[in-house]
Amino acid sequence: MADIREPILAKDGPSTYQHPLCRLKRSQWWILVVLNIIFLIVGQAAAVLLGWFYYNKGGNSKWMATLVQSAGFPILLVPYFFLHPSDESHGLPTPPILTLSAIYSITGALVAGDNMLYSIALLYLSASTYSLICATQLAFNAIFSFFINGQKFTALILNSVIILSLSAALLALNDDSDKPSGISSGKYIIGILTAIAASALYSLLLSLMQLTFEKVLKKETFSVVLELQIYIAVVATCVAIVGLFASGEWRTLRGEMNNFTSGELSYVMTLVWTAVAWQVCSVGVAGLIFVVSSLFSNVISTLSLAVTPIASLIIFHDKMNGVKIIAMLLAFCGFANYIYQNYLDDLKTRKNESDDD
Repeated sequence: MADIREPILAKDGPSTYQHPLCRLKRSQWWILVVLNIIFLIVGQAAAVLLGWFYYNKGGNSKWMATLVQSAGFPILLVPYFFLHPSDESHGLPTPPILTLSAIYSITGALVAGDNMLYSIALLYLSASTYSLICATQLAFNAIFSFFINGQKFTALILNSVIILSLSAALLALNDDSDKPSGISSGKYIIGILTAIAASALYSLLLSLMQLTFEKVLKKETFSVVLELQIYIAVVATCVAIVGLFASGEWRTLRGEMNNFTSGELSYVMTLVWTAVAWQVCSVGVAGLIFVVSSLFSNVISTLSLAVTPIASLIIFHDKMNGVKIIAMLLAFCGFANYIYQNYLDDLKTRKNESDDD
């Protein structure tokens, strides 16, 4: 949306709404972008590693792993109430309550389902394989952004989609040495399939979130971004709680805590910090959608997923065989294609602005 925000990922078409970021200087805009990138990369990497630590040390509740991905939403209330009074409404009417309720409910339920898919994938895959498979979300988002958000689909983006697809295919065909101990070949395949499905659904959600900002909310202040994130998280948390009790997994939680190999305090702190990390990540995701686009948000998320295997190797001594190394290099190549396309878009926009002057 080159006409309303600093254009890293430019899109065609006029806009009738002036984004508040258009008043920011380039340096201020870049500060916002960098800050949200840090939130996303650090939050996502920490959350994935903590989630794998939970399973590796004796945790086994998929619904609990799902719950902590959204249950930390009260943290967002602090910046929300701090920023809310200073936000400007730009004279735009508030959407009907029924419309907003439907958006929050449907999106929240989809987020809960997506979180469950990620939980299953992380249970059956190593942290590095999980992260590299999930990097396919960038390819999915390119497709969804093209059809839903009017994003350009250039040769470089197409090349990136193909490269990321090859990376996922390599991991799917990887040998049994990559499987975590005690995981059968069937569960390993289930882990790969659920990771791919989760990546596709996550990408769809990002595109729908951007569409919601543009077509329904129409006032992209940061408090509105946080408000959307909070309500969606509330619904996702409620769905996860219902699932936790309906499945009967709540009965096993006390036993999990007692048998957690790192101790009961470690069990509690793992869940707490996982919840915090996911919320830090969610602020970065929503913030990048706010200041740039859903596609760029997914680009940075994919970079984090490509970096996570390195952190997993250092912290948990995860296996890194030749196939995984090649897959990781392909993921970086796919990311580089997107970044170069962004660079070309930025050069084109600067040239147009210079011609207009």
